[in-house]
Amino acid sequence: MIKKISLVCCMLLIFSCKELQQVVNQLPESSGTGLNNEVIANGLKEALDQGIEKQVSKLTKADGFYKNELVKILLPDELKKVDKTLRDIGLGNLADEGLKVLNRAAEDAVSEATPIFVSAVKEMSFSDAKNILLGEKNAATTYLENKTNTTLYQKFNPIINSSFKKVGADKIWSTIINRYNAIPLTTNINPNLTDYVTQETLTGVYKMIAIEEEHIRTKLTSRTTDILRRVFALQD
Repeated sequence: MIKKISLVCCMLLIFSCKELQQVVNQLPESSGTGLNNEVIANGLKEALDQGIEKQVSKLTKADGFYKNELVKILLPDELKKVDKTLRDIGLGNLADEGLKVLNRAAEDAVSEATPIFVSAVKEMSFSDAKNILLGEKNAATTYLENKTNTTLYQKFNPIINSSFKKVGADKIWSTIINRYNAIPLTTNINPNLTDYVTQETLTGVYKMIAIEEEHIRTKLTSRTTDILRRVFALQD
């Protein structure tokens, strides 16, 4: 059995993508190697579950976005001039608070993502799992993004809007915009912050899952269960 597994690993290192797929397609369905279709699919599902549990959960906590430089939501280009102008006239504290509440709204919304992710993971087929295993280093994340992006946007958008009210972002940004628009020689702006923060929140969520996926693919210590170790040994 050990020789068979070693042979598969060597083949994975030297074959083309098409040949790699043939190797996985030909893995025995019996328990002889322990790596039948079901085991491979379950291994990939477990990897995604681990990414969701370890990384996405971090984003739901206070400062999960705001103090995480990987996903911190910054101002859109049209508001950078607003930020600079406010700081130039001594309203730096207001500018800081405006940035913070955008991130607070994202943190508040992310908790709604987990059930949607879990549903997408459960729907994964062996064909999906095979493509992920033999795909790019972020193939699992890409699968999850393709499956959930539209649903999450529809879910997040009204939540972000409600979160703005919950964390006081609506009032703070109303004050910021009104202050800026009242400054002589400036062009009035009225940005759609709900849409912007929704998109940035989604970007941050997928980025964190991709980080965990990369860890599992490249670091043996991140393969915390037997099934992860066995399945991802195929792509080493």
